Amino acid sequence: MDSQPEKTSALAALRYRNYRLLWIGLIISMAGSMMRQAAILWQVSLLAAPAEKALALGVVGLVRVIPIIVFSFISGVVADAVDRRRLMVLTNAGMGVVSAVLAVITFSGHITLGWLYLLAALSAAIGSFDGPARQSLFPTLVPREHLPNAISLNSIMFQVASVTGPMLGGVVIAAGGVGWAYALDAASFVALITSLLLMRDLPARPPEQRAEVSLRAGLDGLRFVFSQPLIRASMLLDFFATFFASATTLLPIFAQDVLKVGVQGYGVLSAAPAVGAMLTSLAMVPLVERIVQRGRVLVLAVGLYGLATVVFGLSATFWLTFACLFVTGAADMVSTVLRNIIRQLVTPDGMRGRMTSVNMIFFMGGPQLGELEAGLVAQAFGPALSVITGGLGCILATALIVWQTPGLLAYRKEAPPGPALQAAD
Repeated sequence: MDSQPEKTSALAALRYRNYRLLWIGLIISMAGSMMRQAAILWQVSLLAAPAEKALALGVVGLVRVIPIIVFSFISGVVADAVDRRRLMVLTNAGMGVVSAVLAVITFSGHITLGWLYLLAALSAAIGSFDGPARQSLFPTLVPREHLPNAISLNSIMFQVASVTGPMLGGVVIAAGGVGWAYALDAASFVALITSLLLMRDLPARPPEQRAEVSLRAGLDGLRFVFSQPLIRASMLLDFFATFFASATTLLPIFAQDVLKVGVQGYGVLSAAPAVGAMLTSLAMVPLVERIVQRGRVLVLAVGLYGLATVVFGLSATFWLTFACLFVTGAADMVSTVLRNIIRQLVTPDGMRGRMTSVNMIFFMGGPQLGELEAGLVAQAFGPALSVITGGLGCILATALIVWQTPGLLAYRKEAPPGPALQAAD
């Protein structure tokens, strides 16, 4: 095959065997993970006392974010120091075991809120090592000029999983119970581990690009991230948008008490943001290279995300709620693709694991802490006010970040890259 694939191909990155294997394995595994996350929220809403339901759902975010904050500093250093593929094999095997334990305890009838919180925290702890390894591995599987295309295809993969996971979860829970959702998630990790083991001829990392596992290496990563205004601003946008506008956390309450649509309606609403994101990601694959004013489009997308969240909080009908969640997913997809392009193009390979680990605190800490914030506000003032104020907070935070980082609005597409460095296979 030609050593330089056509730049006009919307599927250019998939022409590289190792990237293709990773992409296929991840789409299966992530669908299972999305099913598990929806199942945990649903099961928490069933186990919690009616008067404490909102707070109990918020605690799910808290128990997930604590391990991320605790382990993210070292996980990025580990990803820059060891074989990233082997690290992914180990972490995904560990998360598969956690899901299997969830299934066994649920089937046995011994599941409690305490077990759910404990196992959710353990899965998050293991996942904190998986994220930096994964985000650092995939840019090495395609040439630099196809990296924006790979990021767009990653977004499609993630959103397809986000659509199929919750919707399948709703069907599985309604037909067989929550335990089967956990069992299917455990099985889904086999596909990803198999894909990783089938990879061959991975690019060798020079010794000088491998970090030593030390405090100094971790501090170097922090210094790099916060010395780059665009990376710093993109992470802050992500954090505050998801912190204030974590509307999906309260979906079980809206589905049960406001819209009265049951578990299958909950599954559809849970998938609505992913449906919007998936359709948008399909459009982004051919269009991403044509977006010149990347900073301006990024800011507008985050603002639209906040506005749609406000309308969701005001809605009392199923289809308006679905439409608002659809728009949040679409806007978030545009933001996600552009933020990832900024970070991956600015960061050298030897620093990618540490950059990703810092980003995990923003990317995962924002929504998880946002779940707690949404639960606390909903417990005190009601779910509608929690969602509305969250959307307004997102808009105000975006305006503040833009004011503090003028270069963000001015950020444009970089000059065309040089020749391809890796042949497709």
